[in-house]
Amino acid sequence: MKNTLKVERAILNLTQDELAKEIGVSRQTINSIETNRYVPSTVLALKLSELFKKPVNDFFTLEEND
Repeated sequence: MKNTLKVERAILNLTQDELAKEIGVSRQTINSIETNRYVPSTVLALKLSELFKKPVNDFFTLEEND
């Protein structure tokens, strides 16, 4: 799975730490998602969707090998 979380975060002018605090996770979690080392839970993806005011699949997309 790939994502555009870093781009979406930049659009809102948020640091990793600010985004993490907004949705109740650590900065390291945000970093791991952005670098594709961690796939977020459904709950976390929905929190991001609410924050960005976009559907989840606008910033998370499946790759062919998923």
